[in-house]
Amino acid sequence: MVNIRSLDPSASPLDYYGAELRRLREGAGLNQAQLGAIVFCTASLVGQIETAKKVPTREFSERIDAALMTGGFFTRLVGLVLRSQLPSWFQEYAEMEAKAAYISTYQCQLVYGLLQTPDYARAVLSIDYTDRLDEMLAGRMERQRILQRAHPPVLWVVLDEAVLHREVGGQEVMRAQLAHLLSFASKPWVQLQVLPFKVGEHAGVVGTFTLLRFEKDPDLFYSETYDSGHMTASSQVIRERSVGYSRLQAAALSVEESAELIARVMEERYGHGAVA
Repeated sequence: MVNIRSLDPSASPLDYYGAELRRLREGAGLNQAQLGAIVFCTASLVGQIETAKKVPTREFSERIDAALMTGGFFTRLVGLVLRSQLPSWFQEYAEMEAKAAYISTYQCQLVYGLLQTPDYARAVLSIDYTDRLDEMLAGRMERQRILQRAHPPVLWVVLDEAVLHREVGGQEVMRAQLAHLLSFASKPWVQLQVLPFKVGEHAGVVGTFTLLRFEKDPDLFYSETYDSGHMTASSQVIRERSVGYSRLQAAALSVEESAELIARVMEERYGHGAVA
């Protein structure tokens, strides 16, 4: 007999999703096995999602909407569910990132989250989130949907050259990640520059940071430490960091030169037969 776990729909987006799925399934006169057969999954999976033990995917949500004729309800809700899987201290930033019209970021350790491949992201997240890895990965991939919009934000990324050489997930993962970075060359709203080792000291030595610009709201500055983020709209901080970012852009290789360096590192360090 299936164990019916009582959910508080107000506890979290995941609980609300599960409670609504159960309510609408029962309203349609379907048991879990019958609904699972319609959407090509097991009754167990339906049950786990209904009891908030498993995070639904976007594909599952689209199939549920079609099966229960819910007008896109679950497809809309799943975005909120997936974002809620991000660390609590990061969720506010993710919400503002999704609203930004212009994003400019300097990354000194890792590829920016919006440009990470699933395998690279999984390797990064596996360091601290082994017990919730799939959920965390789903949340990070959901963030990237803003780049698939008809009118995505303008994204300007300055990567420290160290990011290209820091092997994350193994050579194959890195090769695919660098190839992914090169694929953005065809997208005019993404500009990628590499800050080469030869620059020496520079305006980003204090660490990674991001500036968000909006159509109507004040600009925001964001930085983070190991397990916390800091966001401010202070005009003084925005002015100082904007000047610092302009200096980073000026010191970095051009977009074209950066692409050449990424391609060279990809082949020499991570190419087939390369020696790390």
